[in-house]
Amino acid sequence: MRICHSTVDDSVAPGIGHRLDGWANRDLNVGAIIALAPNLKPFTDLLGVSDAAVRTVLNSWGPGKFDAELILDGKAMNPQTGRSGATLIPPAFGLAGVNLHTWTGWGGIPHWNAFVANLEMHGKGRFFDSRLNNPTQFPIAVKGGFFDLPHIAPDDDLITSKLPALHFYQLALKSPKPPAGSFNQSAADRGDDLFSGKAKCNNCHVEPLWTEPGWNMHKPQEVCVDSFQADRAPDHAYRTAPLGGLFAHQKGGFYHDGRFTTLSDVVDHYNSCMSLGLNSQERSDLVQYLLSL
Repeated sequence: MRICHSTVDDSVAPGIGHRLDGWANRDLNVGAIIALAPNLKPFTDLLGVSDAAVRTVLNSWGPGKFDAELILDGKAMNPQTGRSGATLIPPAFGLAGVNLHTWTGWGGIPHWNAFVANLEMHGKGRFFDSRLNNPTQFPIAVKGGFFDLPHIAPDDDLITSKLPALHFYQLALKSPKPPAGSFNQSAADRGDDLFSGKAKCNNCHVEPLWTEPGWNMHKPQEVCVDSFQADRAPDHAYRTAPLGGLFAHQKGGFYHDGRFTTLSDVVDHYNSCMSLGLNSQERSDLVQYLLSL
């Protein structure tokens, strides 16, 4: 967690300062780091491709991105957009009360911690998810037996006992507040009215969770985007992302794959998708409100 979901405030020098737990590390180039490994045989054997092909895929991810599903379905590229299959590392703060915690709703915090620790980091533990036993959707996962990792003795399990404390700690991470002067307060006040009114944002991004209480998932057509990443997950849907501390993870873009460079692009997308009829001033005010959360 402290690798991908933690950074520093640069208070001493760039890259050096106080730790900011829960913040998405959008500078970390996970793929490039893995690609430096002298032996990628675990990947090549699992995916059935050459060493060169694996390194090319890993280096295509870019800073702040990770492809957790690659070892499940072997899909390295989104054919609908031409983008890498990797998704942005999301923030891990502000998740108390939020039902599902990944872009495509795989599960809650304990599920994803167990998933990453066992399947991605190859820790020694126990993992079960029968949804992965689907040779059509997850052929690589079935090949690797990831849906039901072998039973091990409790004393040999180095992961499961850590999950409760990690879960408790993560739920305690509150969304950070934006720095004073980082947004236009008057515009944000107008944007607040729009958020719950004409823009209809609060219909899904329900204050103060900034996502739906309950099942916070939507089909791709509901939000006017392609289905590639959603189809790599069991429910074929996208989660309504919580918006608290939005200012802290602007680097790398927005949405699951960073397809929208700025918040203005996101607002423009929904203005078109939902036929909201927001004028330029209203769209600008809404952006300032989002920066104030």
